[in-house]
Amino acid sequence: MKWSGYNNLEELGESDDESLDSLKRRIILAALVVLVFVALIFSRLWFLQIYKGDEYRARADNNRVRVSEIAAPRGNILDRKEREMVTNRPSFNVVLVREDSNDVDTLIKELAQALSLDISDMWDKLREAEGKPRHLPIRLVEDVDWATLAYVENHNHNFPGIRIEATPARVYHYDNVAAHAIGYLGEISKKELAARNSAVYSGGDLIGKMGLERLHEKDLRGEKGSNSSEVNARGFEQQLLKNIAPLPGNDIQLTLDAILQQVAEELMGAGDKAGAVVAMEVKTGRMLVLASNPVLPLNQFVGGISHKNWNALLENSKHPLINKVVQAMYPPGSTYKMMTAMAGLATGVITPETVFYCPGHYYFGNRRYHCWKRGGHGAVNLKRAISESCDVYFYQVGLRSGVDNLAKMANKFGLGVKSGIDIEHEKGGLTPTKAWKLKRHNQKWQEGETLSVAIGQGFNLVTPLQICLMTATIANGGTQYKPQIIEKITDPDGHVISQFEPIITSQLGGEKVFLKQIRDGMKEVVQGKRGTARKVRIKGMTIAGKTGTAQVVRLKQYKHLKEEDIPYKYRDHAWFTCYAPADDPEIAVTVLVEHGLHGGSSAGPVARAIMAEYFAERLALAAEEEKKTKE
Repeated sequence: MKWSGYNNLEELGESDDESLDSLKRRIILAALVVLVFVALIFSRLWFLQIYKGDEYRARADNNRVRVSEIAAPRGNILDRKEREMVTNRPSFNVVLVREDSNDVDTLIKELAQALSLDISDMWDKLREAEGKPRHLPIRLVEDVDWATLAYVENHNHNFPGIRIEATPARVYHYDNVAAHAIGYLGEISKKELAARNSAVYSGGDLIGKMGLERLHEKDLRGEKGSNSSEVNARGFEQQLLKNIAPLPGNDIQLTLDAILQQVAEELMGAGDKAGAVVAMEVKTGRMLVLASNPVLPLNQFVGGISHKNWNALLENSKHPLINKVVQAMYPPGSTYKMMTAMAGLATGVITPETVFYCPGHYYFGNRRYHCWKRGGHGAVNLKRAISESCDVYFYQVGLRSGVDNLAKMANKFGLGVKSGIDIEHEKGGLTPTKAWKLKRHNQKWQEGETLSVAIGQGFNLVTPLQICLMTATIANGGTQYKPQIIEKITDPDGHVISQFEPIITSQLGGEKVFLKQIRDGMKEVVQGKRGTARKVRIKGMTIAGKTGTAQVVRLKQYKHLKEEDIPYKYRDHAWFTCYAPADDPEIAVTVLVEHGLHGGSSAGPVARAIMAEYFAERLALAAEEEKKTKE
């Protein structure tokens, strides 16, 4: 038998080499795999700790550190004598942080039951917050009382995610005084939030919704602060890490006089009168009173006005949401007759001595136009026409002057023109012309319409502010000032940021020579024996003024009724406008009482009370001097 071992050993050696090579390849492959995995692990660690380190560190801090905003106290609002009208107080709100609560449904039910709250309102607020980050607080209940505050604080372990938030709330030291001018706050809407700087505003912030609170939001809002605190897994604060105090807003000092404003609003409110009262300094344009009645219930807006209260305001037939000083327009009635007189004098169609006979009516074409005094005034010149408000006299002056000249003169005194006052939604009114009617109604002007315009009826529309501006321009000799409501704005340290000086907007030219005749007539309205506003007189003070009755609607079925039997909404509006002292004017006052019938008896007493308060010290001093003289 032939031996073959050599060959077998040779084959075995070759097999071992192949196995060894294979093993080496596997080891190398395994090493590569391990290296790849190690590389991936190190790459991931680098990505998480280096590249994304700041982000994940911030996330970790968010789990441990809670940053909450601190609302800034809004700036104070003061009157012209630095009386505090609007300031701030602490308000406590119940808020929910959703990321700290595992079962919001149960939490809301238990909270509503424990605090006797309306669960539907809280659910509405939760739905409004959908899409917001879960760490941002949602205000469930605003401006809670002390009992609620104490209960939540003492039982917070039962309500995970529920916290008490302290924010500044407005305090109105004179209740609702000057409510339409000051305005109110409300929670920022989604539309407002989208239009505002996200670095300044966030959901849930309070923002000015009306009046100066809205127009001067930037001045009043201040700058937010923040608290950084460490929290545990349930969101409860463990320690305060950092605090940045908020910066209060700027203070605004108004030209308004809180006491005069209060007098005006109390008198309007006492008789449940709807309308407006305006008072201003005739030589500066500074507004002293801007009262619209019914007033806005400002305290209802603190913490958010309820749907019930808001609907009540909307449905009120006397329209408290309208600022009647600048937004409501009325026929000017007989207060417009000064403009008719000025147009007649300026165009030369009359002189102060021109006399027209008033038999109680005036025929034009086939129509009879009545004077308010059915028996007539007899022979009337300019001074008597103004003092006794003779319609027949002004019918004829208006016809001779022409409607375009009437409008031109009225515009020079601020009627039918926006004044530019720092109040929102001001209306411009209307002083009709021939061109206006052709454009607006596609009809030619009828001369009979001029008669109505001449006595402040027809298409004429003005705001109470415009009548006061007209009166002030007459009083000061023909200079019209921009009406201003803000005296100055100061920062929290008391430094003046803005100072508002008087601004002259226009001055009469040659027409101002006729103002003396107008002022003489207006003086007779109050001081004369037959003036229509004799009841407005104040002992020791000479007042010049003009009454007015603005017809709302002409209805024959009410023609023979007593005035008190005419439905309220069909009664005439009552005007009274005046200035004092007549010989050296300081203040002009205009009062409009909706459906008040007569200016002298309805609007006049309000104006009288304002002037009596404004001149109280001088009147008291004069009375004392008179007493000493008699002794």
